[in-house]
Amino acid sequence: MKPYVGDVYCVYDEKLQGYAACQVIEIKAGGRKSQNLAALLELDWADEELPGEDEVREMKPLYADYYFWNKQLELNYVEGKVPKPYIKVGNVPPKTDAGTRGYGSWNVGSSLYRQRKWDRIPEDRRKAFKEAANDDTLIKVGGQRLRRSTHVIDDEVLQSLKDWSELDNLPCLTRIIAKKTYADLQHYVNCNPFINELQWENHGCKTIDVRHSGLERVILRAGELEELYLGPNVEELHLTGPEAAGLVVHAHEDGRWITAGFYEGKPYGRGLERLGSLHVKGIKELDLKKVIDAYPELNELRLWGKPGTIVHMECLDRLSGLTHFSTYDLFGFTGEQFPGPEKLQHLTWLWLTSLPAETAKAVKQKYKQETANGLSLAITKPRKPEWLQENMLNPFRDWDGREHITAAHAKKAAAVYKKTLAAMNSAAGNTMDGATDVTVLKQELLAIVSDYTEAFNKMDRRTGLIETVEREEIFTVLSELLQTVQNRLASANIGIDGQMLFERFDELREF
Repeated sequence: MKPYVGDVYCVYDEKLQGYAACQVIEIKAGGRKSQNLAALLELDWADEELPGEDEVREMKPLYADYYFWNKQLELNYVEGKVPKPYIKVGNVPPKTDAGTRGYGSWNVGSSLYRQRKWDRIPEDRRKAFKEAANDDTLIKVGGQRLRRSTHVIDDEVLQSLKDWSELDNLPCLTRIIAKKTYADLQHYVNCNPFINELQWENHGCKTIDVRHSGLERVILRAGELEELYLGPNVEELHLTGPEAAGLVVHAHEDGRWITAGFYEGKPYGRGLERLGSLHVKGIKELDLKKVIDAYPELNELRLWGKPGTIVHMECLDRLSGLTHFSTYDLFGFTGEQFPGPEKLQHLTWLWLTSLPAETAKAVKQKYKQETANGLSLAITKPRKPEWLQENMLNPFRDWDGREHITAAHAKKAAAVYKKTLAAMNSAAGNTMDGATDVTVLKQELLAIVSDYTEAFNKMDRRTGLIETVEREEIFTVLSELLQTVQNRLASANIGIDGQMLFERFDELREF
């Protein structure tokens, strides 16, 4: 459906248990290669029934003031195509003439839900939060001097506490990042409704119980956990570390409202039988049938390969309520196995990136007509078999297909990686075999790092292709290469100064 200025749309929101509303207030023309964008305004209205003409005219913009928002409009540019579930209920003059520089998605209802949840917090606590939000007065908490507006703390603060009540001096505290064991942390989180995010590694707990908290986002190392109790507000659960085969997760409505993020391709855990959304990263091999057996009510499934392979793609049609599906760097399935739109009737968003070329062609053919019905379809980076053979172990494979990077430079980056890997392995092997001593090894590694850095300097001098993301990737790849060779040498009781090698990289890099 094509939107027009003034259009008012409604969509049913499960959390609100009713319809939410929005209005298109501007259409922004796209460029030659891009589609139009719509400026979408969320409205302060919700009801179990669709609105009549009078209600549409009387609707007001939503001014959000939860947490750090300060009577701000929820107004963003979104894709200029109305998704399937949205229902047009009228067309009236735009309800604001405000502009926006923000970009978002058709996710109407979420801000109104957050606003109503905020309004349920006792007024005195909300008032204290707002008063402190812009207060940079320095106060003492534990052994630290912090601004009164501080909203994130970590181990440095937690370890300095004499009494957890000291944290009450931080009315805006919403996020805790902990990497050590704290006996009273669970109790504090359960007693403070403003704490909406907890990241906790090395917690040393077999049971974590935060069911009485206001947490919305929970990130935990899973390995030693046996039981995890979550509160009704949790929207995101991320589990890292070794697989916890016996972990039982107790969640509100069995995880219906949760997006779970698992890593290393192992969607582990029990107790999330009604899980609504699943993100799995670092996949090497994944059996989709097992995923769907564990989580049969998914409405969103997003999968990232390392790259990797996926089997039993034909089982996807068992997810009758699926609305969003994406894959990245995943292979092993054919276009014939991928269910057609008649099997996935609620699908509104289908993005497949870096997949077998023949599969990409077949799936695009199946779904291209659905874009007229509101499907957001993006099938990009089709890969031929020879690409997979060349790039399975190439950490720069994602450069192939980036808008500002040519195919030649993507291949050059892969070649630099292969050359550096071979040179480091050769240097380490010679030292371990006794052919060279550690002094020679250090000089060889310094030369290898110099060559690696200069290769990317040369590429960047000509084209300026190395931006923030590429810079981080170049450093990460070097770091992983050096860590691998250090581990190999350590097995032979040979140590090298990694800091010296990173300093050489920083000294020479021009990007």
